[in-house]
Amino acid sequence: MELHTVLVAHFAATCVMTGLIWFVQVVHYPLFASVGREAFAAYQAQHVRLTTYVVGPPMLIEATTGVYLVSQAAALPNQWAFWAGMVLLGVVWVATAAFSVPAHGRLEAGFDAKVHARLVWTNWVRTLAWTARVGLVWLLL
Repeated sequence: MELHTVLVAHFAATCVMTGLIWFVQVVHYPLFASVGREAFAAYQAQHVRLTTYVVGPPMLIEATTGVYLVSQAAALPNQWAFWAGMVLLGVVWVATAAFSVPAHGRLEAGFDAKVHARLVWTNWVRTLAWTARVGLVWLLL
């Protein structure tokens, strides 16, 4: 596959995820507190199920194309940016696994203000990492 095509697909997936994470950070997660305790467990279960359909494909495309690009980076200019981008992507995936997934799991039992606050606060790690990634991938284009 042509390297430029892979880079464009990578950039598109990174842009999609950056836009989504900003929406989640500024609008969606804060609104969790407004759902109400009675409906929250069902809401959270639906949130997790439906969000997976939206974020799963671009996250997998971003990771797959990122690994491919890094495997080709030695022959490319600005290879540091490919590696820096993958480090940031690693931060995103680790933060997702370490903070977001466990918080969502705990919230499926019902709304907990402390867990919700931790979810919003720790999601800034992913938000800022994806934002930085857009700049790096733009530089590579």
